[in-house]
Amino acid sequence: MEHRIELPLTREKAAPLAPGDTVYFSGALYTARDAAHKRLVDLLDQGKPLPFPMEDSVIYYVGPTPAAPGDVIGSAGPTTSYRMDAYAPRLLDLGLRGMIGKGKRSAEVVAAMEKAGAVYFGAIGGAGALLAQCIKAAEVIAFDDLGPEAIRRLRVKDFPVVVIIDSKGNNLYQLGREAYLKTLKVPDLV
Repeated sequence: MEHRIELPLTREKAAPLAPGDTVYFSGALYTARDAAHKRLVDLLDQGKPLPFPMEDSVIYYVGPTPAAPGDVIGSAGPTTSYRMDAYAPRLLDLGLRGMIGKGKRSAEVVAAMEKAGAVYFGAIGGAGALLAQCIKAAEVIAFDDLGPEAIRRLRVKDFPVVVIIDSKGNNLYQLGREAYLKTLKVPDLV
């Protein structure tokens, strides 16, 4: 199924999404990789405010390349998500509603997603230059010293992603594997 979602991503907008659905985001999403995630959790530990509201936000795990002259941003392909797994449950507890990356997530993250009504989306690795065409504005809002890993607010239009894990914990990687195995003609071993 195909969905066009204007951000922010509320619990109500996230609820009907299912593994394998295509979603086109428009609006504001945020970038953060592992170094920025560590700093976000450090801010929480220190009782300090975060640089953006976590409630109903979507974080894209990306460290874009520098923009060419006249471009908003450079190549903006997803990074591997498991590097954020140590930090994601804490942010999900604050209302983070969506994460965009590539690869598997830990059982702890999936459990925190179910509790938060959050969704994990996959973006196509290797297609960073094409994804960058959907980014209409980019502004560093925190941790400028991290360079490409600084937190940015992106304004996107029809940014394409696929639901990998829905808010109920259903996982496309598992479902797809199970469906594939059912198609194999393997004789019963008795």
